[in-house]
Amino acid sequence: MFTVFGFYKFKKINFLKKNKDFLQREILKNNISGTIILSQEGINGTIAGRRRNISQIIKSLKKVFDFKDFDSKNMSQSHFQPFHKGKIKIKNEVVPLGLKINSKNKKLNRYISGKSWNKLISNKDTLVVDARKPFEYDVGTFKNSINPNIQNFRDFPKYLEKIDKAKPVAMFCTGGIRCEKASIFLKRKGFKNVFQLKGGILNYLNKIEKKDSLWKGECFVFDNRISLKHKLKQGTYSVCSGCRKPFSPKDKKSNKYEEGVSCPRCYDTLSNSQKTRFRMRQNQINLAKKAGRKHKFQKEF
Repeated sequence: MFTVFGFYKFKKINFLKKNKDFLQREILKNNISGTIILSQEGINGTIAGRRRNISQIIKSLKKVFDFKDFDSKNMSQSHFQPFHKGKIKIKNEVVPLGLKINSKNKKLNRYISGKSWNKLISNKDTLVVDARKPFEYDVGTFKNSINPNIQNFRDFPKYLEKIDKAKPVAMFCTGGIRCEKASIFLKRKGFKNVFQLKGGILNYLNKIEKKDSLWKGECFVFDNRISLKHKLKQGTYSVCSGCRKPFSPKDKKSNKYEEGVSCPRCYDTLSNSQKTRFRMRQNQINLAKKAGRKHKFQKEF
């Protein structure tokens, strides 16, 4: 069993190259896979490994970066390693919004969890905003939520500028980091009643019983588990090899679905040469399976 750990922390980080090299050594030593993003404004990552090794990484993060109130509880389990390798990246922002923030900005945010969140989003005056991409929204979302239909998170501020300042705004995303930034943006624009789901969707699904839940569907995750259900159990979605977007068991019944080639979402957008190339790739994967080997494109997200 593998432990999957998602985390982020806004705190000024210096010596990015030095810290990248240190983290690269740590994940290699502890046999950890996944991605960690470093920026001068903080850190963001999702990694997976054995529980004892994840614990060691958490200790290292706290010690090296002097994290005082580091949330290390956002964990789930997987029967397989959901990442292919470990990567440490240096970027201008931990999540791209074109907005630099610091720990002082973060203290302005208001976090809501559990049944208090249910009460907030059940209020007809509350604008419940899904801060994720449309394909994530299609897999699952909260009751009464709005899909901003934003393909690039950098365009999210354009949508936020159009919403009513007089209404309470409740934002949510997978782990919390996207709405963390978006909430601060709204505060700077003069919004008074801005709330975000504490710990994100995954924390909600893990803690709230299904009978009390206002979540509809499954939650897309950016790893080879593809989607999760309540109590963070493995979901039913797969990822299309043609468009890299999730598809459901129902989509598999469509005549536009072909394993390793296309799904109903992308079938009409793919050229014949693309489909031919994808069929050749899938054939190589099938041959590798028969030979008892794992092809490099197999289960790749």
